[in-house]
Formats: sequence, structure tokens, C-alpha cells
Amino acid sequence: MIFNIDKWYTREKRLEQLEKHVSVTRTAKFGFTDYAESDKHHRVNRHFDTIATRYDLMNTILSGGIHYAWKRRTVETLMIKPEQKILDVCGGTGDIACLSASRTGEKGMSVVYDINRKMIEQGKKKSIKGVTFVQGDAECISFPDEAFDAVSIGFGIRNVTHLETGFKEIFRVLKKGGTMCCLEFSKPDNTLFRTLYDFYSFRIMPLLGGLFTGSTEAYTAFPESIRAFPLPEELRLILKDIGFKDIKIKKLTNGIAVIHSARK
Repeated sequence: MIFNIDKWYTREKRLEQLEKHVSVTRTAKFGFTDYAESDKHHRVNRHFDTIATRYDLMNTILSGGIHYAWKRRTVETLMIKPEQKILDVCGGTGDIACLSASRTGEKGMSVVYDINRKMIEQGKKKSIKGVTFVQGDAECISFPDEAFDAVSIGFGIRNVTHLETGFKEIFRVLKKGGTMCCLEFSKPDNTLFRTLYDFYSFRIMPLLGGLFTGSTEAYTAFPESIRAFPLPEELRLILKDIGFKDIKIKKLTNGIAVIHSARK
């Protein structure tokens, strides 16, 4: 059947995204494809090199613009105050950092931290006031301990080879009592809605990706990576083990997106 395309991973398969499995097998997934552990970040970089110039446009088209509302909710959850220092890990072209900068004011700091140079270049073209772009690896953040009042990461942790290491780095650079927010895609709650979402993800999204960016492959790996990612309660346990407290889960749009917030 045309709608019979359920590709959501089982719990056992989702656990393969975690460091224990990666360290044992020396392989890491990007979408449903296995790569050598050392090669995944190169594959992710090539992915974003391909789509960087149309990244913002595609986000708006594919989400119908609702991704802006999700990002606003994420920044609201951070409870940013004037003059604070905010870091957006895997910040891409700077949407979330721009919203943060509007709250920190001129005496504050809003930093985009991303590994992909082309994404950063696209962000810089926006001339976003109050936002600084820094290129670097989320698994080894080039800032000292407890440097930021709040840290966000939106739709980026799925692309990190060692997921727990990425969160540990966020924990390290976050000040004691500071807030972390992770905005990520997840599995919709309603069965009918999920069926329609699956059809859209694996039938329509790659077609649109090919039309607007020339890369059907990039927008096939994208929905695949969502189906392989830990579910909210599984991610809660990971954050708790790292040391985060007051972990809260807020589902958006029937669970398509989820805000995971926590304190250090």
C-alpha cells in the first residue's frame, strides 16, 4: 500500500545511535546508512554543503513555516535575561541565535556554534545583529567551562556522532543553574497523523528536496535520521545520567517536534 511505509526504529535499533554501540562496532548511522565512526562527521558536512544555500527556504517549505514557532517556544523556554551569554550549538544559519540576541540586548552575547562553514556563511549573509558565528565541533566545544548562562541546540544533536559526548560538552560550558533546551523531531502520537506524516516524509519530502536543492538523497537521510533517534523518555534518561536536573518534555504539533529542557 502507498501509505504502508512505517520505518520507525524499535527501541533496540534506536539504542544503536548511542555511544556504547558506536564504540563497540566503530560504526555510526546517518539516516539508515552505516558509516565508519570516523567518517560520519565528514558525511554530515557533505550533506550540509549540498543544501546550505537553500536550507532556510527548505525548512520553511517543508514545515509550512511552523518551524519558526517551534524555535520561538524553545527560546522562550530558556528564560533569557538581558546581558546573558547564550550559545546555540549546531546553530546553522542562526535562527535560534537571532531570537536569543533579541533578548540578551547589546551587552549580552548570542553565539552560533556550527561545524559547517557553508551554513555559517549563509547565516552571516543575514547580517543578524548581536550574533557571533564560530565554527567548531559540537563534541569538543571551544569555550571554557561554565561560560554560558543558557545553551540551545535545535535539530542538530541527531547529526552528532557521539550523542552523549555532545550533551556532556553542553553541560560543561553551561553555568551552574543555567538552562539547556534541545529542540528535536520525534514520533507523532496520533496513529493516523503519523501515517500521513510518514507518507509526507518519504514520498513528498525527497521530491521537494530534489526540486529545490538538487539532492533527493539529502532529504531522504533527513527523515531517516528522525526515525532512528531516541524517543523523548529515552532522551530524558540520557540527560539525567549526564547530570541534568529538572528535565521537562514539551511536545509540539502532535509530537512532530519536542522541546527537552533541563538545568545544570
